[in-house]
Amino acid sequence: MKLQIGDRFTTESGEREVVVRPYTSAGGKMVHARVQYIGQPTTAVLWVWGAHERISVKRADRDGPT
Repeated sequence: MKLQIGDRFTTESGEREVVVRPYTSAGGKMVHARVQYIGQPTTAVLWVWGAHERISVKRADRDGPT
């Protein structure tokens, strides 16, 4: 599992970002991540999906400007 805090992905309802460190359960077969719409903390929800499912993620730039 390579999801990190700040990663963004798009769903049919809009773009969301991971706001809490994701974790796995059920022997690593289920992924749990708290996600929210970009910049809207009141929309945070816990998403759960199978670890085998692929999602397209945009990684946040961790280094910033140099």
